[in-house]
Amino acid sequence: MKALVFLASRRKSSPPLPARLGERVCAFLMSQLAGRFEATLIDPLDYPATDTFKPAFSYSDNAKPSHLSGLESLIAQADAYVMVSPEYNHSMSPALSDLLNQFPSSVFSFKPSLIATYSSGQWGGTRAAVGMRPFLSELGCIPVSAMLHFPRADKVFQADGTLAPGQEEGRWASYANRGTEQLHWWAAAAAHQRAVLDPFAASPPFRRAPPERDAPGV
Repeated sequence: MKALVFLASRRKSSPPLPARLGERVCAFLMSQLAGRFEATLIDPLDYPATDTFKPAFSYSDNAKPSHLSGLESLIAQADAYVMVSPEYNHSMSPALSDLLNQFPSSVFSFKPSLIATYSSGQWGGTRAAVGMRPFLSELGCIPVSAMLHFPRADKVFQADGTLAPGQEEGRWASYANRGTEQLHWWAAAAAHQRAVLDPFAASPPFRRAPPERDAPGV
């Protein structure tokens, strides 16, 4: 099965150093996913933000920017998602919400997601994770119950995502495994059920405008 690992940071600057702790966390998680998924990293820096927000689904098919159509295809083909976010003012990264909001919920729907947060401080981004649950649920990629939090990520991981000297590899692997195994279980179950029954048959996505889903008489 295929998993997309979203790195939720556009910051590529120094000082302060290190510029992007998320790169380390993503590298570690991709190594943990390797036995279960074919994992692909999605970096917001590869998908430039525009001054005018216009989501991919608002373009006609032949006018959609190639970088959006390519990522939309990857999202649709994936079986699961890992959202790796720092914490900004107790919330998820705006780089992540901006990127995900480019696409209709139908390409994420009926698949699981795993929330992973990090910080250089003691909380590991846990407050951001609270807000990520309803956001991802509205996209349709329901988060698994296990969440992963990485406090002091600059001390836990080296630049290549391997654990720093003195870190207990077995304990970190066991900790990450709880989340990745839940993700795999739900991804396998969802993939099986999608093959048995088209989930959009009874719950079709809107094609023209959100009012298509309005209650009768509204």
